[in-house]
Amino acid sequence: MAIKLTMLIIFFGIFIMVGYMCRKSSKSVNGFVLGGRNVGPWLTAFAYGTSYFSAVIFVGYAGQFGWSFGIASTWIGLGNAFIGSLLAWSILGRRTRVMTQHLGSKTMPEFFGQRFKSKNLKIAASAITFIFLIPYTASLFNGLSRLFKMAFNVEYSYCVIVMAVLTAIYVIVGGYMATAVNDFIQGLIMLVGIVAVILAVLGQNGGLMGSIAALSNIPSETSNVNGVFASFLGPEPMYLLIVVLLTSLGTWGLPQMVGKFYAITNEEAIKKGTVISTIFAIVVAGGCYFLGGFGRLFNTQAQVDIEGFDSIVPSMLSGLPDILIAIVLILVLSASMSTLSSLVLASSSTLTLDFIGGLRKKEATEKSNMNLLRVFVAIFIVISAIIAIVQATSKVTFIAQLMGISWGALSGAFLAPFLYGLYWKKVTKAGVTTGFIFGIVTMIIQLLISLKILTVSGPILETIFKNSLYSGVFAMLASLIIVPIVSLLTGKTTPDGVDEMFDCYGQTVRVHARTSLTDEEE
Repeated sequence: MAIKLTMLIIFFGIFIMVGYMCRKSSKSVNGFVLGGRNVGPWLTAFAYGTSYFSAVIFVGYAGQFGWSFGIASTWIGLGNAFIGSLLAWSILGRRTRVMTQHLGSKTMPEFFGQRFKSKNLKIAASAITFIFLIPYTASLFNGLSRLFKMAFNVEYSYCVIVMAVLTAIYVIVGGYMATAVNDFIQGLIMLVGIVAVILAVLGQNGGLMGSIAALSNIPSETSNVNGVFASFLGPEPMYLLIVVLLTSLGTWGLPQMVGKFYAITNEEAIKKGTVISTIFAIVVAGGCYFLGGFGRLFNTQAQVDIEGFDSIVPSMLSGLPDILIAIVLILVLSASMSTLSSLVLASSSTLTLDFIGGLRKKEATEKSNMNLLRVFVAIFIVISAIIAIVQATSKVTFIAQLMGISWGALSGAFLAPFLYGLYWKKVTKAGVTTGFIFGIVTMIIQLLISLKILTVSGPILETIFKNSLYSGVFAMLASLIIVPIVSLLTGKTTPDGVDEMFDCYGQTVRVHARTSLTDEEE
């Protein structure tokens, strides 16, 4: 217990100190929200990775999908690395950084408002962001409850309150830069922690080969193939593909993820950040899902039926030495607090600058915006913590289902409009509006079906709305088709000045060059 408490105190103390040291960089809105657009490749790459991988993935998804797919769940982590990190940085990184600086936009809703010259789009995007980021943030706390109960026998609500208060302190004091520096520290902890935990867990069943051999003897409820949980694609390859797409491609439309590209310092930093972020994702995401794939060696079907998927990973870790359990706690806290701080900044900034700013008749002063930003950071954290505590104690079905659809709703609404907004001059306001509506309506239908308020019939609809993963992927992929079709049919709603906006990608720069004499000329 002394080891665990000491490590936690050191952990929290470092983050508060970082927030205090970064206070000078958060005196302006640009500094508070984007770190002055001067954040290097290592900080940005780790901020991206730690915002991506939270307790939801380590405890929830790794346990659930590891149980469903066995070691084939590792493909989810690799998809996160190569689609969610490598491709995202390569396709979105430079264009996002250049276009947002050219337009002067600090958030994704502000980008929509300026790129398409529509105040209504900005307000709508900010409302969508705020509404669906809150349940997503609340879900972060849920992954911590079982781990803290296992290690400390601490009441879940106390853990939520402490984590919320500490995150609020360093975000309010230090803004984006404090978040980025802490994300780097948290990322290092995650890298070391996940490797140590994998080695320790596999060691309990005779190492890697012994664990695979034991896993191959477990029968599947959905497949008659022997040893399917130790196979290349697992018992449900199609479902595995759906999970890979939602958790990987989905990041392209999440405001808190894309926002990292706004702040990076220059083009060279983007190239380095791409490599760093991909390697980080391979180790952390690949490691989490690989570890989860062995969950059936430590749990029975009866345990999972009673306690749920969130109990799988804690059960795997319960037999580890105290020092490793302490490392796991710090690892999960790191993952959760980094993602929480990123979500808080994304939501508070869009509510302050885009929603309230869009409704104001007069432009607010810098000081007024800064005060409001800090107030909404606190409000957002308080609301998320209350929702998490209510959900954990009362098991409110609506909240649980809303958490499940939040990722799909955000990505379904924003991915296609944002991607086409960066690359295609002919995308229109009507096309973007249709994309927003389609993504949100699709996921609201899924919510109503999950709550058993609505039913659908027919093989196609039943497949699309099988669960929030299927409908989330459908919303994203269908929107990629719908937005350009509607844009081609509604050319009159194309905003003015698009050519000038896209000139920022190919500006010609003239430089003086010295004449160099060749051997022949000499």
